[in-house]
Amino acid sequence: MTQPQCTHEVFNQSSEFTNVDLFAGHRPLQEALRTLAPELDLAPLHALGRELGSAEVQAQARLANRYPPRLRSYDRGGRRIDEVEFHPAYHALMSCAAAHGLQAAPWDRPAGAHVARAAGFLLFNGTEAGVMCPVSMSYAVTPALRANAALYAEWGPGLTAPVYDPRPLPGPRKNGLTMGMGMTEKQGGSDLRANTSRAEFDQDTPWGRCFRLTGHKWFFSAPMSDAHLMLAQTAAGPTCFFVPRLLPDGTRNALRIQRLKDKLGNHANASSEIEFDGAAGWLVGEEGRGIAQILEMGTLTRLDCALGSAGLMRQALALALHHCAQRSAFGKKLIEQPLMRNVLADLALEVEGATALVMRLARAVDHGEHAGDAREAVLRRLLTPIAKFWVCKRGSHFAQEAMECLGGNGYVEDDGHGPMARLYREMPLNSIWEGAGNVMALDLLRALRSPGVAEVLRDELECLRGAHRGAERLAAGLPERLAAPQESQARRLARDVALLLQAALLRRQAPEAVFSAFCATRIDAGADVFGQLPEGCDVELLLARATP
Repeated sequence: MTQPQCTHEVFNQSSEFTNVDLFAGHRPLQEALRTLAPELDLAPLHALGRELGSAEVQAQARLANRYPPRLRSYDRGGRRIDEVEFHPAYHALMSCAAAHGLQAAPWDRPAGAHVARAAGFLLFNGTEAGVMCPVSMSYAVTPALRANAALYAEWGPGLTAPVYDPRPLPGPRKNGLTMGMGMTEKQGGSDLRANTSRAEFDQDTPWGRCFRLTGHKWFFSAPMSDAHLMLAQTAAGPTCFFVPRLLPDGTRNALRIQRLKDKLGNHANASSEIEFDGAAGWLVGEEGRGIAQILEMGTLTRLDCALGSAGLMRQALALALHHCAQRSAFGKKLIEQPLMRNVLADLALEVEGATALVMRLARAVDHGEHAGDAREAVLRRLLTPIAKFWVCKRGSHFAQEAMECLGGNGYVEDDGHGPMARLYREMPLNSIWEGAGNVMALDLLRALRSPGVAEVLRDELECLRGAHRGAERLAAGLPERLAAPQESQARRLARDVALLLQAALLRRQAPEAVFSAFCATRIDAGADVFGQLPEGCDVELLLARATP
């Protein structure tokens, strides 16, 4: 008599996606680096890719999300301490990011450092995006902080050091530093001129003019950073101030954490609401010029938002491919099913375009900072709102489709063991952070008023001439639209310019079949859901390039 099969035998389930080199499997990223920065040594990125793909770091990512930070307002004796406690996994991830130079290290390194750092930042986001908020702000703060030479002399070395030091000490006494920024208030949101926090002059000090700040911040991420740049009103208008968590004598500054935000995702990161009543803040730059200074910092964090979304996309795709290569249905592997292959190849095509665009922006940042390249500075001004708008906007739709490839297994959290669910919850945030979609589209209109933008864009798109009829036709209509852009059509313009730039970049650095498929789906067909690659697209090539 045949014995019945045990119903608890587990089969036809995919394995954990661990112990892989995440950089080695990301061919579009490697091609972008070979094209944009051929002199880079890629060995450090392979080392980072292996570390991020290890079972140990994957477990740290799970734990940092499963056990989010907790606020301790008082110590056991009733003294106000305003401290945020993190799981040890959070500190381990922060140490990893710092050791690989993902914070402010590029500012102290030669040309190419910003591009290398961008590639590493992209990879890290796919593993754990929550710790990337303080990492990003610590990177972006440097240009603004340089406006106070005395402060930068003491804090700059700690910011650029590849070290994470969580000890509660005054900044100049630590081995490594992190910094954040505080802009958003309840009543203002993105309208920073509506902020009501005020600053009154107190005294002159070795760090420059010290003010006393009174007010609040509605979104104040990473409150355990060693210092923050904040906006507060003086008689001259919104002004930028350096506000340390601990004062030079070791006492706590008057920053009161009211509560931590209960968020949809980004659980490892402590986002808070704060009040400050007479907190000491040192003037950075000119009074009344604070918004311009903070926005200079914001252009770099916007780069990181786009990089972050591209990294999340890549990891979601890798998880989907890994699952579909092992899971069978209707007699064969999912990855062998024609319709599933179309979906996966289309997702891979999206990663190709997103990676190309964000890395081109990183190269523009690098050349502008290291070589003083005026053309790259103009391109950076144009690409920042475009990449932030389009790549981040595509993320949520992308994550939903990738999750469907896993079916119900993708939707399950399983105490943090379901990484696809974590990626899905993370996706909307980069589109909101540092200016949501409308803010970015409007910023594009401002960028178009900069001298030389039309000429630089024309040069970037020159390679499309004669390459693809639809792309050439879309590009031909741009000059008229750029000359008199309509605010109500700013999102459409941002999308079209993003698609043309992605096509041009793929034309330069990817196989011809990738470029042709991108134009056929994104420009000719305007496909509204993934999985609509037309006949003739090289699905085999797209899948081979994407397979981790």
